[in-house]
Formats: sequence, structure tokens, C-alpha cells
Amino acid sequence: MPFKPIQAAIAILVGLIIWFVIPVPNGVTPEAWHMLALFIATIVAIIGKVLPIGAIAIIAVMLVALTGVTNDSPKDAIADALSSYSSPLIWLIGIAVMISRGLIKTGLGRRIAYYFISIFGKKTIGVAYSLSAAELMIAPITPSNTARGGGIIHPIMLSIAQSFHSTPEEGTQNKIGRYLAMVNYHANPITSGMFITATAPNPLVVDLVNKATGSEIQLSWTTWAVAMFIPGMLCLLLMPLVIYLIYPPDVKVTPDAKQFAKDNLSEMGQVSTQEKIMLGVFALMLILWANIPALIFGEQLSVDATTTAFIGLTALILTGVLTWDDVLKEKSAWDTIVWFGALIMMASYLNKLGLVSWFSSNIESMIGVIGVSWIGAVVILTLVYLYIHYFFASTTAHITALFAAFYAVGLSLGAPPMLYALILAAAGNIMMTLTHYATGTAPVIFNSGYVTLGEWWIIGAIMSVVNLVVWIGAGLIWWKLLGYY
Repeated sequence: MPFKPIQAAIAILVGLIIWFVIPVPNGVTPEAWHMLALFIATIVAIIGKVLPIGAIAIIAVMLVALTGVTNDSPKDAIADALSSYSSPLIWLIGIAVMISRGLIKTGLGRRIAYYFISIFGKKTIGVAYSLSAAELMIAPITPSNTARGGGIIHPIMLSIAQSFHSTPEEGTQNKIGRYLAMVNYHANPITSGMFITATAPNPLVVDLVNKATGSEIQLSWTTWAVAMFIPGMLCLLLMPLVIYLIYPPDVKVTPDAKQFAKDNLSEMGQVSTQEKIMLGVFALMLILWANIPALIFGEQLSVDATTTAFIGLTALILTGVLTWDDVLKEKSAWDTIVWFGALIMMASYLNKLGLVSWFSSNIESMIGVIGVSWIGAVVILTLVYLYIHYFFASTTAHITALFAAFYAVGLSLGAPPMLYALILAAAGNIMMTLTHYATGTAPVIFNSGYVTLGEWWIIGAIMSVVNLVVWIGAGLIWWKLLGYY
């Protein structure tokens, strides 16, 4: 069958029970409740992987239009169902995924990683920091954290481990491979949290914050990058050390790694023209995303973040670095545009139909019984929001399902809007550390066999605590200096 029948039956049953069996609560409109039924059924289908997420999104769009939960008019209902596909945020992430193909096609991503290893690869921990530095360098233009951590960095990590004869097949994974695999993975959530364009769900957070605050809080690419850079860098510096202390590699000195990287760089030859163009486009996009021309010459030279992505893709097509066939073949980009649009649409209408405000007011009342301040409430909400990810196999599904409600509750209890937005945004990336199914990068690295399930969950739990304490602790100081609360 083209879909998983048991998981499909569960998703349909959940939707039907909410729609027909559970009474509509007081204070909730039938339309809002029915949208919730469709929404939760969609999330259950995504978690159960009934079909690829893009296919599930198409079905969700069809059901929203067919059932008329947003509008009685069939013409207006389909317009509502398709409304989010005009969102610049959706196209920002989709176009950026297309651009990231250039890193792989030109070999620039591999060259950057090998370059760092050729300099800092004398010791195992130096190789670990080199992999982390390479991950950080390419994060701003690789919205698919799976492509970055699993498609670019992981093959390099495997090559290094195999060059030291550290493989699961030989029973020698602890020599160097286990440690590097852990670092390879745990750098991924950290860099994902540092830039809007470093993972697909981040723009969803931006959109939900914007809607929840009535456009009072608009997280631009620059605002996000500046706010998250210091906490993220501290986490990135600490992470290899923490893993080194808990699961130290048997081989501590790796002089051969530097030569291995140099040999690979030599094999790649001189930096090609296409790599230089890719690097130039990368630099141009960072300059425009950082709004540097506007800062120097005035707001008339300000360029929207999505427009910047289109400029980058146009430059790569016109110079031949990417062909239109390359763009068409970048399935993950088109897939992201399809499912991202559907989830944003459903989350938006849950808010418009009043369900989010109803839910948040009820949670607010429950927390009010405890009698904690907004600070205590934010602590409770953030911990629940982060660790409930043990029950999710998708950060997108998690954020779509819970972010708006948790954010609304925090605001209603008095949390500063900007501060709480940054805390939840950080938690939404830190939660990727937890399990071997937490995000797309996890199964890629876990399936290489270097880390056992027990080791993965132990280091995941430890790193979630370390990252949360460091990110939020440093963030509170840094964000205060920036005047965000």
C-alpha cells in the first residue's frame, strides 16, 4: 500500500473522535474545534509517518477546503486553505534549501571542513572542533539541518574515523568514531538555533511570534542572529569538551587527521571558479541578511530576507553554478514549501478561530492555581515544551502543535514578549539533542552504528541540560544588554 494503514487508521480515528465524539467545550466555536480535529489528525499522521510529510500536507489542504471549517463558501474555503503559500517565510526557507545544493555540488562544504581539520586536526578534540566550525560556517545557508549534519559533515566524519580503523564492524568505534559521531550530531542543534535559515522550523517560529504579538515582535534575520550568536557560540565551545569528559575517545592524538585532510584538499585541487562564485554569493547573502548596506547608506538600500534568497539563487543560476534542473531536482526544497505552507495555514486559523487563546487561558488558570510568578511559569512552560519532545519525531510537528499555545500562555502570565520568544526559540532547537529520532539528522548518524541507543539517550539528556543552562543563562545577560527585556 502507498501508505501505512495502521498509522493512517489511528490518525483518522483521532480526528473523527475529536470532531464527532468529544463535545465542543464552552467558549470554543464548532469551526475552531473542527479545525483542531483536522490539525491533530495531521500531526498524528506526521508523527506516524503515514505518508511523506508533503503528501500529508496536500491532504490537509484538501480537507480544510472540503470541510469549509474556515468559510462556508467553497471558493473562499480553498482560498483560505492556500493562503499561506504567499508567505515570504515559506519561500525564504525553500529557496535557501535550493541554494544549499550549491555547497554540495561545488564541493565547497567539504573543502571548508577539510580546511579546518588540516589546521586543527592534530588531536581528536581538534578534529571535533573542526567539524563544529565547518557546521557553523555553512549553517546560515543550509536550512535543511539534515542536509548539513547528515549530508555534508557526516560523510567527512565517517572518512576520518575509517582512516583510523575505527568502525562498528571492527568493534573499534570507541577509538575515535563514537566521539566524533556524537560531536557531529550535537553541533547540529546548536548551529540550527543560531540562524533563522539554519533549520526549516525557525521561520515558523518567526511567523507564530509575529501573529501572537500583533506584529509587535518581528524577528528579522539579523535580530535572531545577533541574539543567538553569543549563547550559541558558548554552547558550541563547551559541547565537544562535555562529550570528551563523558565518552572520551581511546585515541587522543591524531596527527594523521591533518595529513588526511591535506590529502583530500590536494585531491580536490585548486579552488574552482564555481566554488569562488558560491563563496561570493554566500558572502553577499550574509551581508544583505545582516542589513549592512542599509546600516551604512540608509534604509533605502534595505533588502528583504526572502528577496535576498532570490538574489542568491538568481546569481547561482545565471553563473551556471546551479542549473534549473538542479533546482527542480532539489526535492527537499519543494517538499518544504508544500508542507510548511499547509502547517502555517492550519496554525494560523487555529489562532484566528480563537482556539489558541481559549487553550492558553485555561493553561493560565491552571498555572495560576500554583501561584507562581511569570518567571516560574516560564521555567515550567519551557521545561515541559522542551522535554515533551520525547514524544515527537519531528521538530516541525512539535513546534506547529505547541509553540503558539505555550507562547500565548507565557505572554498572558506577564512574560516579556521578546525574551520569551527567544527562550522558546532556543528550546525548540535544543530539544533536537534528546533522541535518535528527534530530527532528520539523528537517524542518519545513529544508523552509522557508532553510538548505542543507551549512549545516545544519555548524552542527549545531558547535553539538553547543558545547552539549556548555558543558552538561557548567557542569553539572559546578553539579551538584557541588547535591551530585549
